[in-house]
Amino acid sequence: MDDLWTCHLGTVEYREAAAFQEGLRARVQSGELPDLLLLLEHPPVYTTGRRSEAAELPLSRDIDVVETERGGKLTYHGPGQLVGYPIMHVPNVRAFVETMERALVQALVEAGVPATTREGREFTGVWVGDRKIGSIGIHVSRRVSMHGFAVNVDNDLSPFESVIACGLPGVRMTSLRQEGSTEGIDCFRKRAAHAFARAFGRRQRIVTPRRIGRVPSLA
Repeated sequence: MDDLWTCHLGTVEYREAAAFQEGLRARVQSGELPDLLLLLEHPPVYTTGRRSEAAELPLSRDIDVVETERGGKLTYHGPGQLVGYPIMHVPNVRAFVETMERALVQALVEAGVPATTREGREFTGVWVGDRKIGSIGIHVSRRVSMHGFAVNVDNDLSPFESVIACGLPGVRMTSLRQEGSTEGIDCFRKRAAHAFARAFGRRQRIVTPRRIGRVPSLA
C-alpha cells in the first residue's frame, strides 16, 4: 500500500496556497515527492473556475475574487471551512473525482450528516438533500492534480448568498453545524483525511509543512 503524505497547513492566504501547490505539483511530477494531501483554511475569498461566468460574481467586492484554472464554477472559502488539496497522480479524472466524493460522503456520514452525491456534472460535490455541503474542483497537468475540495464545517454561510454559488441559481449551501453536527473543524479534518486515504487505498502518513519544503506564512 502506497503512502499518502498528509499535511495540515493551518490558515493560508489563497494565492500563496496556490503558488505552494504549483511548486509541490512539479516535485510530485518529477518523483521528488510522493502524492500529497494538503489540509487548510483560507481567509475570506471567492474563487472562480474555468466555467465561471460574470453573472455569478458578487456586485459588491467586499471580499477578494481570485481567478483559477480549476474545474467547476464560482465558490467561496472562509474560516471554518475545511479545504483539501490533493496533489496526486490521476490516471482517470472522472474516477478520481468520484472517489473524492465517496470519501467526503463517508466522512460526513461518520460525523452524523446524511450526505450523498447527485447525478449530473452540474451537481458534482456532496449534498444533504438539495443543500450543498461540499464542493470539488481540480486541475490536472501531466497527470497530477491540484486544487481539490471544500467542506463547510462551521463557517459563515452568508457570503454564498451574494453570488450564484457553483453556477446554480437558488442553490442552498449548508454546513455540518447547520445540519446539527457538533463536530468542529479540527475533528472533521482528521476524519476527512482518514476517509480520503481509505477511499484511495492509501496509507496515511502525517508530515509537517517543513517536511515538504517552504512553509507558507499564516494568514
